[in-house]
Amino acid sequence: MVDTPVGLPLSQTDAAPAVLELFTSQSCSSCPPADALAEELAQRVDVIVISRPVTYWNRIGWEDTLSSEDNTELQRGYARRGLEGRNGVYTPQAVIDGRSGVVGSRSGDVTGLLEQAILRPRPSITITADGQITVDGAASSTARLSIVAVDASETVSIASGENRNRSVTYTNSWLGEDTIGVWAGGKKSYTVPEILPEQARADRHALILREDLPGGAGPVLAGRWLN
Repeated sequence: MVDTPVGLPLSQTDAAPAVLELFTSQSCSSCPPADALAEELAQRVDVIVISRPVTYWNRIGWEDTLSSEDNTELQRGYARRGLEGRNGVYTPQAVIDGRSGVVGSRSGDVTGLLEQAILRPRPSITITADGQITVDGAASSTARLSIVAVDASETVSIASGENRNRSVTYTNSWLGEDTIGVWAGGKKSYTVPEILPEQARADRHALILREDLPGGAGPVLAGRWLN
């Protein structure tokens, strides 16, 4: 048995929420409205929001303090695979369950896709106080279960670029992630690692179950906050 991570709920048995990934940048003048919408949507219990600041805007004179090449590569992977809706590499882009892309500042479009996604059948993820994660459901292919570390809220004062002299708040910004197991359908249990990814910096961790496709940009099958 492992020590229970701080904040781990006693159990989580309700339906898994939809997962929204927002590709954004501190140098994108169109992004702050999308960042504000992400902050609002993150309050919902049926949506997991993960902000994924990208790197390709860094060339214009301001380096995004939260950006990661991992986020850029994931977005490019989605574009290569092809998303429903608005595909491509752009900001702000909201990707719902790794399946549908939409301009991240268009509230009606984003919430409409979320409402559809929430109704989608998905595997269940449950967590117990003794550090056991159980995934249960049907699968058409293998998937990877990962723990994603996030910075819950970070307000950045931007000194140059398109958003110079603005302060923007970023919600659940991606910090890193580790794979903890492979799932191929049915009921399977995993143990919460004793050391979580980016544990010293992260405020929260999410469990993301993603179809295992080349390049790591498969659809998201299910998600759950770990703490």
